[in-house]
Amino acid sequence: MNFEYTEEQQQLADSLRRYLANEYAFDRRKAIIASPEGVSDTAWAAFAELGLTAITLPEADGGFGGGAVDLMAPMEACGEALVVEPLIETIGLGARLVARAGSPAQRETLLRGVAEGSVRLAFASLEPGRRYQLDPQTTTARAHDGAWVLEGDKTVVIGAPSAHTLIVSARTAAGVSLFLVPRDTPGLSLSPCRTVDGQRAADVRLSGVRLPADALLGADGAAMAHIEEAVDFATALLCADAVGAMKQATDATLDYTKNRKQFGVPISSFQVLQHRMVEMYIGCEQARSMAILAAARVDSATDAAERQRAVSMAKVKIADVARQISQESVQLHGGMGMTEEMKVSHTFRRLTMIAQRFGDADHHLERYAALS
Repeated sequence: MNFEYTEEQQQLADSLRRYLANEYAFDRRKAIIASPEGVSDTAWAAFAELGLTAITLPEADGGFGGGAVDLMAPMEACGEALVVEPLIETIGLGARLVARAGSPAQRETLLRGVAEGSVRLAFASLEPGRRYQLDPQTTTARAHDGAWVLEGDKTVVIGAPSAHTLIVSARTAAGVSLFLVPRDTPGLSLSPCRTVDGQRAADVRLSGVRLPADALLGADGAAMAHIEEAVDFATALLCADAVGAMKQATDATLDYTKNRKQFGVPISSFQVLQHRMVEMYIGCEQARSMAILAAARVDSATDAAERQRAVSMAKVKIADVARQISQESVQLHGGMGMTEEMKVSHTFRRLTMIAQRFGDADHHLERYAALS
């Protein structure tokens, strides 16, 4: 397997890094997080202009027809900068579901908007008390007078406060189905919150939400395969984001140990710290290899089990290395490593969040064992 990015992939990542270095520096990121919206419309427009929102969309829908591998290098750059805009939620989950299950009219309305940067999506799937379970049980949809009526609750829907449309999973008489719910639909209410790593999320309540018949995304009762594929796709992108955050933490810690002196010499000259830094570097490279493997399998796997095994293997490794690097980076920075002023403390939170999202190591070990 070739572990090197193509020239086009690397050029896109380099262009994104230049933008992030100039317009999304650490202080600017903190200001975005502290703003009422919690995201930057200016940054989102820039991402769309660079083509990030269109890379994985089908060419017929205004995209470039790429896959997860094509987004790996840009997602690493986003991880380095700790970007809080909901890219994975829009392109990895929402747009993926619409591209796989949507009607021509739904694709025309939503995917072209995603490509242009005028539409953001969020996927409301998790329910209270059902950790990591993707099949809805308490959220229901029933047909009534030529329409659909949705009832239920969803929890920690990342990207929901800034989304134009929510994609909601619900159980119907036929099975698991997906529905497009515009943000201003009567009966839909959001309780916004901020995650530990600064992203905006919301708990969602659906109380008698009435939708037209064409709000159904895909066939009634046939959504689970689409949901599982989209979540695996998004997990592969999250792994790439994690690799970028790990690299940033490793580089920042190395720089710190070269400049911090004790007994008149840099602490990087102490052999025990050199060993710890080498372990961080090796872990980061191993995580990167597993992230590339997951992205490649998401793009090319011939069956769902092959894709799921690769993604679970990658997520287990990512979760393990995320814990190692986040903790080591803070410890090697000393007490200042946990202060708001140090970027490494924010990276610690990002990696802690990534280790849990879409299933922690235990969850994916169990899934891998069940597939073997």
